[in-house]
Amino acid sequence: MDDTKLLIIGAYGQLGKALQAQYPDALAVDSDKLDITSPEAVNNFDWSNITHILNAAAYTNVDGAETNEALCMKINVAGVANLSEIASKKDLTLVHISSDYVFDGTRDNHTEDEEFSPLSVYGRSKAGGDTETTKTPKHYVLRTSWVIGDGHNFVRIMMGLADKDVSPTVVSDQVGRLTFTSELVRAIDHLLTKSAPFGTYNVSNSGKPASWADITREIFKLLGRDDLTVTDTTTLEYYAGKENIAPRPLQSALNLDKIRATGFEPRDWQENLKEYIEKEQAK
Repeated sequence: MDDTKLLIIGAYGQLGKALQAQYPDALAVDSDKLDITSPEAVNNFDWSNITHILNAAAYTNVDGAETNEALCMKINVAGVANLSEIASKKDLTLVHISSDYVFDGTRDNHTEDEEFSPLSVYGRSKAGGDTETTKTPKHYVLRTSWVIGDGHNFVRIMMGLADKDVSPTVVSDQVGRLTFTSELVRAIDHLLTKSAPFGTYNVSNSGKPASWADITREIFKLLGRDDLTVTDTTTLEYYAGKENIAPRPLQSALNLDKIRATGFEPRDWQENLKEYIEKEQAK
């Protein structure tokens, strides 16, 4: 890939940072330089040297979306529609990141052709963004789950609790796989460099699906903190009494057969987790 012809949108987020590490010569912008929710801003942007749009921008506050639906939809649907329209107009390839939240989590293995069944405002917004992306001919939708990278995330939160000698209560009825941004970027690069067929691809780390509680136990084990315990709770119990909480899909594991068929083999999440923690501890 010619990095100089790539535009990374959402440069300040976890995925945006990882994309910049992979493509150091790409043009990287965030909302301060390109407001994707503005049709005028998108149309007036200089597209003359761009062939690929890597859209890592999104409203990701799942609970906040329940009371801020307008902003969530503006970024995750209208913003993507603007990018899809300009991609069609300029004959660009649009790469967009989707979410397991487009499903209700009643299936234990989600495939790319499963019909949308979102439970939350955020889920509906991501489903809308997927639909807008597919309106441009040259597109890749990467549907992912439980993203971990350089930023505020579950693994760092649990490592922080371990530092404070806290034995937490963690949800045990939500099951899925972690997706490290390094792996998501590797999948994007694979699809682009191999000129894989356009369409929607599930992308997460591989390995046995696990609950958040079990992942926490693995984190503590890798930290050498076997003295800490993890108490299981249900999603319903965990959020009892809290207001404006978005419903969560309980089953988030994604079927990876389609991306594997292109020659991409996802790394096991436990292997990636070990590497991630080692890097965090070395900082």
